[in-house]
Formats: sequence, C-alpha cells, structure tokens
Amino acid sequence: MPQQKALVWFRRDLRDHDHAALSAALASGNAVYCCFVFDTRILDALPTKHDRRVHFIHGSLLELDAALRRSGGGLIVRHGQASEEIPRLASELGVSAVFANRDYEPAAKERDGEVAAKLAAQGIAFHDFKDQAIFDGNEILTQATRPFSVFTPYKNAWKKRLTATAWAAHPCNGRLAGNELAGVPELGAIGFAATDLTELGIVAGMSGARGLWDDFRAKRINRYGALRDFPAIKGVSYLSVHLRFGTISIRELIRAAVADEADAWLGELIWRDFYFMILDHYPHVASRAFKPEYDAIAWDHWPEGFAAWCAGRTGYPLVDAAMRQLMHSGWMHNRLRMVTASFLTKDLGIDWRLGERHFADQLNDFDLSANNGGWQWAASSGCDAQPYFRIFNPVTQSEKFDREGRFIRRYVPELAKLPDKYIHAPWRMSQAEQEALGVVIGRDYPLPVIDHARAREKTLARYAVVRRPAFP
Repeated sequence: MPQQKALVWFRRDLRDHDHAALSAALASGNAVYCCFVFDTRILDALPTKHDRRVHFIHGSLLELDAALRRSGGGLIVRHGQASEEIPRLASELGVSAVFANRDYEPAAKERDGEVAAKLAAQGIAFHDFKDQAIFDGNEILTQATRPFSVFTPYKNAWKKRLTATAWAAHPCNGRLAGNELAGVPELGAIGFAATDLTELGIVAGMSGARGLWDDFRAKRINRYGALRDFPAIKGVSYLSVHLRFGTISIRELIRAAVADEADAWLGELIWRDFYFMILDHYPHVASRAFKPEYDAIAWDHWPEGFAAWCAGRTGYPLVDAAMRQLMHSGWMHNRLRMVTASFLTKDLGIDWRLGERHFADQLNDFDLSANNGGWQWAASSGCDAQPYFRIFNPVTQSEKFDREGRFIRRYVPELAKLPDKYIHAPWRMSQAEQEALGVVIGRDYPLPVIDHARAREKTLARYAVVRRPAFP
C-alpha cells in the first residue's frame, strides 16, 4: 500500500523548527510536502508594490526553502487566492490531509473555513494547530467561564496555567518529500520590487531573528523594564517583525523569559496572547469599538490635521520624530506608538480607525490584534483601555522619555541646533532666539497644529457622551 501524503501550509510561521503543524505532519507517518501562498486577496490591497513586508516574507521564504531542502524537501510557492490554491495543490499532490497553524484574524478564519470546506469536498482533511500563541481558544477563562476583558487578571490566570508543557518545543525531525515543484519565485514574478531592508539593517528569516534574539538575551532582557520607554536607547528586542511572521518561536522566548526571571519582558509577551484572545473572541473590534458605547463618539473630520500627523509636521517634536521614524523605517518604538495614537485621537480629535489604518499600511510588524488593541487602548474604546480622562501631554512625554532630545534630533534634524530646554516645545523660544539659532518656527519647523490644553478640554467634552463615574 503506497504511503499517504500530507501538505504543510506555512503562513505566519516561516521557520523549520518548533513548528506545531510541521511537527504533527512529520509524526503522522505521511510523506510531507510544504507550501506557501502569496495570497492575492492580501497583496492586491497593499498601497505600494515596494512593500517591506512582502520583501521580508520573500527573504524569509528563501531561507526556509533552503532549510527544508536540507531535510530532503523544499517549499512550493504559489501566487493566487489561498482559498483556491491550497485545494488545487492538495489535489495535484494527492495528499490526504493539509496541516496548518491557526490564525485568529477574522479574514483568516473565514479563509481557513473556505479551504477546509473545499478540501472536505475532495475527501481531504484539514488540521489546524496552536502555534503563535501559548494559550488560545477557551484555555484561559474567568471563573464565570467567560473570556477576560481586563489584562491583569488575564495575566495572573495565564501565569497560573503556565507549565513546561506549554512552552515545550515541537520536534520537527524527519525527512520531507522532495518534488520538482519546490522553489521561490523572484519578487518581480508576483508584481513586487525590492525595498530598503538591507539599508535599514533588517535581516529577514530565521537567521535575522536569531541574531536579534541572541543580542537581546545576552545584553538587555533583564534591563528591559528599565529601558523600554526611552526611544533613544537600545532597550527593546526589535523582534516584533520576526514574531509577526514566525521566524522565531514564541515558546523559545517564553522559556527564556521564565528562566531569566525577566518579568517585564514576559509581561509584554502575555499582552500578545491577550490581544490574540480578544480578536478571536470579539471579532467586532476589527471595525468597531470593543465597548459599543464608544462608537457614539463624534470624531472631527480634519484631513489637514491627519495629513500633518502622517507626515510628522504637527509642530510637536516628539510626535513628529515618531511619525518620521515610521516613514523612514516601517517601525516605531512602543512608547511612541502610545504617544502618537493619543495625539491623533485626543489632541486632534480624529477617529482611531484612521490612525490604525495608517499604521497597518506602514508598520513592518503590523499585526491586526496588537495594532487594533493598541489603538483602542489609546482611544479608551478598548478592553482595559486608558481611561478617557488620561490624555498624554506630548511635551511632558517628550521631557520624560527623551530628556536630552537625542531621538528628536535624529528624526527632526531641523531642530538639531536647539538647546535641550527648547527641543521639546520650540515655539517657546523668543523671536530673537529663533533668529539666532536659524530655526524660525512657522518657517523652518511648523507651529503646533493645535493647542494641547484647549484640545484636552475639547476631548473631555467629546467623551462626555460615554463618560462613566470613576467610582460607584
């Protein structure tokens, strides 16, 4: 009797080790093939053909294909709608089952449902596995057996459930089935072009992840809590894009965080699971407020203000530096994601969904669950969100987290000559001082697009429609 065949469908898990679906397929005794689909449903919606994420994925696929070939196989890459390409490839290969790791985004769940139905019609099984999260589904629930909506009790329950079994690696030993279909097409063949990843120092694939992880663990993991809020300091891991595309395993990071007693770092990884859980259980957050009453907020229609924010021309140096960092690199420091989101929603009074969409277009590490969670946190519309009356002051945030203006000077070079006392609010300089420094506000750098104090009062009034008393 001929050996049965299986197909492993790689998505946001671009590695050949500690991979739940690959491990299960290899353990099944089937001849195992591997594939990836450049899904046109996703690619066709991208705003540019010079997308760093597509370039990153492509580089990661080249490395993955090479690794799979060392195990006797290779990566079959298709370009089209995954809901059509996977059933077609499964039929061509004559497999009895398709193995994939779960995705929690609404569109991905719908896609997987379509694929599973088409495969079933062909007599082919579809198996999905938990891989990008430590806990998912109903594994972490309240005592009332409901999903959590507040982070701290979720974190406590998550930690209580955590055992070595949860972070154990999935072995991926065994030989893969070779075939002539394997190979990664050139970027141009799918309609995209190379970007500036190399110039930015971004290394795709498992090797890129390994280099960043080894550096972070050796030098900063135990100082993460003290360093993470200062954008001019190398304090974070820079692993977000690798976690997003699965070139490193979350289980390896959790094991290390526990072993190193790196509680602050562990907490950030738990936030990741928390936002996966929220999106999985409450898919309405993808387009509406987690708290329905916040959909009643009347946002301002201010295209000019939004354009100034996007371009880093608001007149608030820390906000502008952060937005220019995003444009330059496709990445933004987490403290600054909070500052810029607060500024858009609570200073400019602009709908959080516009900011969320801009970040989705720009961020190399864009992940719907975390991006949506962060924006709804800033807008006070999400689960366990920043209270509506807590409004970041962009000047005091700048003074606290970029005291010497090192980050500002890097990304807003027109302000480089300013002394520290003016770098955070340059409009406070006298006209004579501006002339002497060669930085005239309103000519060389914008005047503030809005007065923060007045904006704060307007925001408090705006949120009055959903205001709740602080105490019962």
